[in-house]
Parts: sequence; structure tokens; C-alpha cells
Amino acid sequence: MSEQPKIYLARAGRNGEDEDYCLENGLAIIGFRDVPALTAARTYEDVQQVVRSALPDEAPRAIGNYAGQLWAFAVAMKEGDVVVLPRKETAQIALGRVVGPYRFEKVGSEMRHTRKVDWIRPDVSRTSFQQDLLFSFGAFMTVCNITRNDAVRRILKVMDGGIDAGAGTVSDRRTGQQQAPVEESASDERDLAQVLSDQIVARIQSTFAGHDLALLVDAVLKADGWVTKVSKPGADGGVDILAGRGTLGLDAPRLVVQVKSQQAACDVGVYRTLQGSMQTFHATQGLIVCWGGFNRNVQAESHQAHFTIRLWESRDLVAAVFKNYERLPEDIQARLPLKQVWMLVGARTTE
Repeated sequence: MSEQPKIYLARAGRNGEDEDYCLENGLAIIGFRDVPALTAARTYEDVQQVVRSALPDEAPRAIGNYAGQLWAFAVAMKEGDVVVLPRKETAQIALGRVVGPYRFEKVGSEMRHTRKVDWIRPDVSRTSFQQDLLFSFGAFMTVCNITRNDAVRRILKVMDGGIDAGAGTVSDRRTGQQQAPVEESASDERDLAQVLSDQIVARIQSTFAGHDLALLVDAVLKADGWVTKVSKPGADGGVDILAGRGTLGLDAPRLVVQVKSQQAACDVGVYRTLQGSMQTFHATQGLIVCWGGFNRNVQAESHQAHFTIRLWESRDLVAAVFKNYERLPEDIQARLPLKQVWMLVGARTTE
């Protein structure tokens, strides 16, 4: 019986600055730029000594934290294990399999900590995962081992093209390795804004399924001053909403909208269909709302139409809902009850 892979969260920069390079070059790259090569390290203690030497002014607790993450990336992570990369530039998650050893190599003008990764599914929608796994993906650590809530089985299923159906029996763990420094746990700090956004996205997904998502987009556009016409459910010929300005909606700019409630990323076929619809209706602007986001081909091709076409994924629609919420119809607000709460950044709450 083959050994079950482990699942590692590995971020690509605080703001996703290494994300494109990772996906384009088949790598996982982490920060810790002040820590030199770990090629000779074999144990957690070896890594800890390197970190302590590189960062002599750091507190012992910080040294232990950094060493645990670097040990996970450079030593514990094995070929065949799975890397989860929550993407910052899109509302998607990249899933890949480790296919090479740890290397300390030049990336651009710097020496960086890297692993070779085959990014099998680089554009999985966050909505493909249940909230408990998204909560785990929200850990602030750069690297950690994801084990809670039957994570291995569920993530492997999504990587194979399936949908996360929730936790079942907790998977067995690999034995004989140090785990404590790198495991994700419920007590770890989380990206609160992302956690709350995921909850709202899940509510919209369950409440505004299918054609109802187009009705939500229509309500947002109306609240923003557009005069709209919504197509009936069913075959729409590439157009879900027609919108214009002025009292009758006849004034420029004229907008054609296509709404896709699917969880899979939209491909260039959807994008090119919208371009054709814009020509048919003499529209000057186009909008595609795809709940599952867009694959890299669409993102690359749409760059040329920056001033005529916009791509909205789930988080963009949520942002538009936030902006126009007070002007949305009462029935929409009743189905999606939200309240704005201001809080001090970095403040910790107690229960």
C-alpha cells in the first residue's frame, strides 16, 4: 500500500508577489530571505541552528516558529506531497504535487527557497471547498501542514477534479516525523477578512444559485445607476443582462453582461462569446461574472481589452454588493443580511 501524501500550505508572498512566477515556472517559493541555504539540514534542530545564526536578534519563540516552517518546506515535504497555494490575485486556489527536492536557487536577482511543483489545478475556485478547509487555508503562516477535518482525502478529491463534500473519517498521518512545529491548528491566527469573505461567498452561492445569481448581478447594476433588462432563464444566446444609462437605458455606455454560476473556471470560449455579443448589440462595454473565476488563458487574453471588458469572480461581486448594499432591494437584503462592522486591525478578541 502506497504511503498517503501530506498536504502543505505554501504561500507565494504576503501580497502574492511570487504567485505568477511560481505557476509559470512550476515552483513553490517562500520568503525568509534572510535565512541562507538549508540544503545540508536533516533535522528540525539543524534548521533551527541555521535560523538562529541568521537572525540572532529574534526572540526564541520567533526562531522556533520560523524554523518550524522552514523545516516543513525544506526537509519534511517529500516528492508526491501536495502543495496548496491560496492565490492573492484571484479568488482561487492552486493545487500541485511536489516533484523535486528542496533547492536554494536564484530567482530573479535573489537566492530563494524553492521546491519544484507540478501545478495540476492552478485555478480551483475557493467555492469548491467547504468552509472548514477554507478556514485552514486562512492560516497566517507561510508554510504549514494541513491535517484537520479529513483534509488529505478531500483535497486530493478536488485535485482530481471533484468537489469537496465535507469531512468524513480523519485520514491517517505519516508517522516518524516531527509534526508540532508545522501543523495548522484551530488556534492559529487567521486572515479574518478572508474568513468573513468566504462565509459571505458561501451564503451567496447557496442562496443565489443558477439564474438567481444573474438577478443579484442585475440588482447590483441597478443600484449603481444602470437601467437593465434581464434575459429569462434558459438559453440566453450569450447575454444575461443588457444595460445602459439614461432614463430609458438608451444612453452610452451600453453594457452586455454574461453571468456564469459554475464553480469551474471559465475558459476563453465564454470570453469570446461575450465579444461577439458586444458586436451584435453594439455595446461598448462587457462584463463576465463567473463564480468560479477564470483560467489563465482568459486572464491573458482579456488584458488587451482592459478598457472594454471586465471579469468579475466571486470576490468582485461581493465587493460590488458591499458598495451598493444600502441601495439593493429589500428582498435581496433579506436573503443576504449583512452588517458593516469596523474593528481595530490587529486587535484580538476573547471568548
